[in-house]
Amino acid sequence: MGQVELNADQRRAIEAVRGPVCILAGAGSGKTTTITHRIANQVATGTFRASQILAVTFTDKAAAQMRARLERLGVTGVRASTFHSAALSQLRYFRPDAVCRILPSKALVVRNLMNALPAPYKFRAAGDLATEIEWAHNRRIPPERYLDSLDAHTPPIPPDLMHRIYRRYEEKKRAEGLMDFEDLLERAIELYDDEHTTAEFRDRYAVFTVDEYQDVNLLQQTLLDRWLGTRDDLCVVGDDYQSIYGFTGATPQHLLAFRDRAQVFRLDDNYRSTPEVLALANRLVPKLGGAEKVLRATRPGGPEPEVRPFATGEAESAYLVERIRAAGCPLEEIAILCRTHARLADFEAVLHEAGLPSQGAALLTREAARRLLRALDDAAPAAERVRAIALDLGWLPSRARDEKLGEREETRQSDLDRLVRLAEQVGGSGAEFKAEVERRFGAGGDSRRGVHLLTYHGAKGLEFEVVLLPRVEEKELPHKQARTPDDIAEERRLLYVGLTRAKRVLAVTWVRKPSRFLVELTGGQKPAEERPEGFEALKEWRLARARAEEIPAYLVFHNSTLVEIAGRRPRSLAELAAVPGVGPAKLERYGEDVLAALEAI
Repeated sequence: MGQVELNADQRRAIEAVRGPVCILAGAGSGKTTTITHRIANQVATGTFRASQILAVTFTDKAAAQMRARLERLGVTGVRASTFHSAALSQLRYFRPDAVCRILPSKALVVRNLMNALPAPYKFRAAGDLATEIEWAHNRRIPPERYLDSLDAHTPPIPPDLMHRIYRRYEEKKRAEGLMDFEDLLERAIELYDDEHTTAEFRDRYAVFTVDEYQDVNLLQQTLLDRWLGTRDDLCVVGDDYQSIYGFTGATPQHLLAFRDRAQVFRLDDNYRSTPEVLALANRLVPKLGGAEKVLRATRPGGPEPEVRPFATGEAESAYLVERIRAAGCPLEEIAILCRTHARLADFEAVLHEAGLPSQGAALLTREAARRLLRALDDAAPAAERVRAIALDLGWLPSRARDEKLGEREETRQSDLDRLVRLAEQVGGSGAEFKAEVERRFGAGGDSRRGVHLLTYHGAKGLEFEVVLLPRVEEKELPHKQARTPDDIAEERRLLYVGLTRAKRVLAVTWVRKPSRFLVELTGGQKPAEERPEGFEALKEWRLARARAEEIPAYLVFHNSTLVEIAGRRPRSLAELAAVPGVGPAKLERYGEDVLAALEAI
């Protein structure tokens, strides 16, 4: 079975060749090693033939890795695939007439349907509406039950409009003979309404392994139940602490419920991170709920993680650049993780300015930048035309801070904000603006080299020598749209995933209001907030101006904007215009007074 040093917990799980078995595998605990050795042992002991085993996971890459490891252990003939690949194979075998042309992406169809929506909804990111359709599909909610099934869930556009898009999406699929990935699973489920099909399938496959079981949704679980029937030779592997895909319908409850009726094996030895990194991550454990797992380090000690505030975004950015330059490892072993792509774009610009290559964020590959730059004439005045084009693309310059936008739409709006601000700062012609955008955000060289810029979701399953977690703040992590207890619980798990990506060096930083989760990381102490010199004086100026205008103080400037102004100390209107939160209207209304207030400090 190959010469791999296994710990006692792994060996016990490997020797349990009959189900039901539940392997609770903590981050970095060698779960893939354990499940592939267990499958190999099922074959080696003669308990099952390789051809009787079906192993499923969530990505083609993970399935390929599983097959490769099994082959190195001398095992061939095991079916290892994703749920969708397994469903497609079964449909082609049992009902080839039921397989239609498969849509590579819902967003392409949805984008065309959105043209009939009223403004401004027709401009929203199609990906958010496609994700909403998946939210319904994965819960097995058809269009006719959609509105009655929303409960506390808020769609990315008004419910009646979203229902219209969902209904027309399904109609278009039927009319054009298309199916999406959720249809694959639904039609595979329908196969097993036929007793002959069921008997033939169950004669072929006798035992099942499901990796990343915390990510299973109702649709996948229903298909798995059809495969199993009354049998119980099932091994599930997962970590409820890393259940972070609630938007797909995934829930850790399937894993936790299965635990109660299975042999349970815990893998808590961590082979990835230093004791210091794990000590910090483990501080979140008391509130993570579920099946308690306190990771144990097997690596030698390293530096203490840094958990610290910064007075301004500029100071935080300078710190990140300093840590990257002093890391002493290849840039590809360093990652900056943020909650959203919109925030990652900030650090993409910072790294470009510092001459540090990066990979992953790619402002110029996203829809907003592509469409805006395509529409911008080289000879046009940049500031005026960029703003006009952004408005044509559905930019919402004065949107409410708590407005419900999907994550892709939030990123799109942030990209438009950034491009409008940059055009106002740069001025000049469209050609000059394009050149400046390329200088700041162009990939250049090898786009696969450099510091990784990833969301917490995108970093799942990865590991890096150095992990930097900036902007761990309220309304970022937890995200401002996380409102329910379940939402907040998932946001805490996201932070846990981020912390456990680090092998040796870890830093957690913030600028504005520190995240509530930092109280847990700091041992119950309230996290510090650092304010730049002059902030309190600017607050006094703001209060006086707000009283004179008889408006709330935040309508003059938010605290976060005052922090940036105090930290940057702009000396001209042009420099003040570059501060996030200072748009053209506020610049004209308050600019001279702000500069005068700074002079007096």
